[in-house]
Amino acid sequence: MDLKTKIQSATKDAMKARDQLRLSTLRLISAAIKDREIAARTGEGEGGVMSDADLVAILSKMVKQRQESARSYEEGGRLELAEKENAEIAVIEEFLPRRMSEEEARAAVDGVIAELNAESVRDMGRVMGELKTRYAGQMDFGAVGQMVKQKLL
Repeated sequence: MDLKTKIQSATKDAMKARDQLRLSTLRLISAAIKDREIAARTGEGEGGVMSDADLVAILSKMVKQRQESARSYEEGGRLELAEKENAEIAVIEEFLPRRMSEEEARAAVDGVIAELNAESVRDMGRVMGELKTRYAGQMDFGAVGQMVKQKLL
């Protein structure tokens, strides 16, 4: 079952269970996917067909946005809103691939650096681009960026 079908199925299940938070989060995911499909059909993409990698990229972006929002709410003392954002993150992460451990991420970084023959910090953009293509949603690119930088110095 592809990722889009899983999301649609989970939306139906949330409707039946009357789980309002989960349902609203799943509807936000569906709206983001629909928005990207429309953009792709109007000439900004390739024919309106969304791959699972595209969906993972959308979901990863949604998680990152909610993490930033939750952090802002916590700093502002709005803990109830931060909790809502964190609950939405939990729902979205159900559809993302498993996160890599630090050792797995380090091995992936080493492999891509060797494959691209990256030798200096000037190659960091190419390495990060390749990592994002291969491992979208599977690693924290903030931390991985530091790993790549250390290895290329």
